[in-house]
Amino acid sequence: MDDWASYERMVLIRCFEEAVERLFSEGRIMGTAHVCIGQEAVAVGVAAALRPGDALTSTHRGHGHFIAVGGDPGRMMAEMFGKATGYSRGRGGSQMMADTALGFYGSNGITAGSMAFACGLALEAQHRRTGRAVVCIIGDGAANEGLFHESLNLAALWRLPLVVICENNRYAMSTPVAAGLANTRLAERGAAYGIPGCAVDGNVVADVRAAVETALARARAGSGPSLVECETYRLSGHSKGDPRAYRSPAEEADAWQREPIRHLEAHLRAAGNTDPARFAACRTRAEQAIAVAIRFAEASPAPDPATVTEGVFASD
Repeated sequence: MDDWASYERMVLIRCFEEAVERLFSEGRIMGTAHVCIGQEAVAVGVAAALRPGDALTSTHRGHGHFIAVGGDPGRMMAEMFGKATGYSRGRGGSQMMADTALGFYGSNGITAGSMAFACGLALEAQHRRTGRAVVCIIGDGAANEGLFHESLNLAALWRLPLVVICENNRYAMSTPVAAGLANTRLAERGAAYGIPGCAVDGNVVADVRAAVETALARARAGSGPSLVECETYRLSGHSKGDPRAYRSPAEEADAWQREPIRHLEAHLRAAGNTDPARFAACRTRAEQAIAVAIRFAEASPAPDPATVTEGVFASD
């Protein structure tokens, strides 16, 4: 994926998330959602490093990860609208979407909940010698969960083909990283389990991709897991309705100066891409794609009430 392709995918993710925030404010979709505005470079950088057949697990803030690996915005939006054409047939909403054909093994509403699942995927790949590597994305809040430590311990002990990406957006809901972690250098936690840990600028898509490619190469070589910390910033609130009273306008203004799409646009301009129409065209294509997705969702049927127990109980 070249710089322009990365830029286009990041803008598409941004437009999707902006639409989700708008649709909630208009009362057109219900439930809850956690958008990833400001974190697009992590999603696209990780996706660019994956090979066909690899597996990715995500968090409750997973829209961007899903779109980055090829998730259909129409089916994703239909899931948000609770329609039968959604990825979970309208039953799961924002936090419960997956497409294993794309290697996307789902977002997860439980903090650190995907780590044990990712270890299981990696163990299966190791046992069957499939050559698959598994990437598990978590947030900084997940790094304080017991499951984080249990999973890293087993992954290191069994040398599983696993890469754990910690998307450090500086806040666990409303708790700043420094108020929740005795050592805010999350990447150093890898040393406790004898595995490599590195920290990269999560707002720079090329840096994310390079770090994940290195970690994946180690996983594919049978050398075991790695921990990659991507330092970024969540520009929106934790979820809809969050007034972000726990941080200052000055802090947010500074973060907007360093956000990933702005950074990549500056990089492209520095490389000689100065035509404003090309940047505008990317934004227009993304907005049109999301408008199509919303129309598809709104026109889709609601789930048939007769199917309400499907997927709830196992059949004989």
